[in-house]
Amino acid sequence: MGNAKKNFLISGLPGIGKTTLVKKLAVRLSPYNPQGFYTEEILQDGERKGFHLRSLGGEGIILAHVINDSPHKIGRYRVDVDAFEDFLDALHITASPESPVIVDEIGKMECLSPKFVKKVQEILDGVNPVIATIAHTDGGIKGKVKAREDSELFKMNLINRNVLEGEVLDALRRLPRFRDL
Repeated sequence: MGNAKKNFLISGLPGIGKTTLVKKLAVRLSPYNPQGFYTEEILQDGERKGFHLRSLGGEGIILAHVINDSPHKIGRYRVDVDAFEDFLDALHITASPESPVIVDEIGKMECLSPKFVKKVQEILDGVNPVIATIAHTDGGIKGKVKAREDSELFKMNLINRNVLEGEVLDALRRLPRFRDL
């Protein structure tokens, strides 16, 4: 692979469009059998009440909700770390340089799980190309992940969010398996 980076991180403020981008990328990369998960907001009467995780295989859980019964709290959301860790166990990421892994997101809620922190390190260290969204702050593992030599960081904002898909795909094309993408 030479100097080609294999981990592609998308950072930006909440609500800027990171999840929308990774969902588009998952569809675009479907011939390469992407693995992983993305996050969806749970809305009720137009107000965000929580977050739902959905694997690319279709399985899902509620990660956090304002009415969850959990001791783990980020902002007004109660995070179900146990359900999240069961979800992670069911993902079964297959090691393959030909199958990208999508992780949405490496953020505060997800990092409450030691199992997630370990799994993220394993995925980033593995052979699969990784496309991950990551919180815009740098505390804890987030700063370490952004500083990795094998990672390329894309900072999403209102100006570039409509062209970032092409930039991430161009970066992925630097990898031998994805040159024809």
